[in-house]
Amino acid sequence: MIRPSIFEDVSDLVAGFTTRAFIEVGEEQPESRLRLAEVVGFGAVASAGQVHGSNVAVVCGAGHVSACDGLVTDRPGLLLTVVSADCAIVLLSDPESAILGACHAGWRGTLGGIVPNTVCAMEGLGASPRQIRAYISPCISTEAFEVGEEVAGHFSASVVVRNAQWQKPHVDLKAELSQQLVSSGLAEEHIEVDPACTASDAKRFYSYRAEGGTRGRMIGFIGRRTSDARRNATPIL
Repeated sequence: MIRPSIFEDVSDLVAGFTTRAFIEVGEEQPESRLRLAEVVGFGAVASAGQVHGSNVAVVCGAGHVSACDGLVTDRPGLLLTVVSADCAIVLLSDPESAILGACHAGWRGTLGGIVPNTVCAMEGLGASPRQIRAYISPCISTEAFEVGEEVAGHFSASVVVRNAQWQKPHVDLKAELSQQLVSSGLAEEHIEVDPACTASDAKRFYSYRAEGGTRGRMIGFIGRRTSDARRNATPIL
């Protein structure tokens, strides 16, 4: 598992991103999420249906929300989980208000505003964007993310990369997400961008594009321990 350094000084927070080694290809997602929750010490898991959209759900307890790509909560003891296999996962925490968020950001959801919508939903619960910290997970890199002109035209020119050796334009998804977080009020120093590329590192990650389709997924997760769980916790990441 990968543990974001941006959250490492928040004692009651558990957050991370699993690698290929954690989940076998074909393992059903509900089972893998429950197994993950047990490993990290949580009894309640919330998950998103992930339809490549921009809807965000406020969750108060365990369960699956089918028509959303983002989850936010103010409840301790609840693990938010999102899956990916090239798309980015953005994990968010306001340490002052203890409000958390997680969202699945592929190119469609990114253009649709899933990230600012997640920040806005956190604000609705009392979070302050200037206090929110964010982690952008491993995802497809600029070098691997070739798109058609019809897709490139929807992104700002600053994140569209053209190279004489490439037949088509490429998009820097991580840069776009970082810009959206800053535009949503986050401080640049509160944003951690993982440099890893899912499409070029098949030993560590599943990649839908590199593998021509895959049932394998990584899980991004974030949760705040209850006081009892914190007292009994064993470091696992």
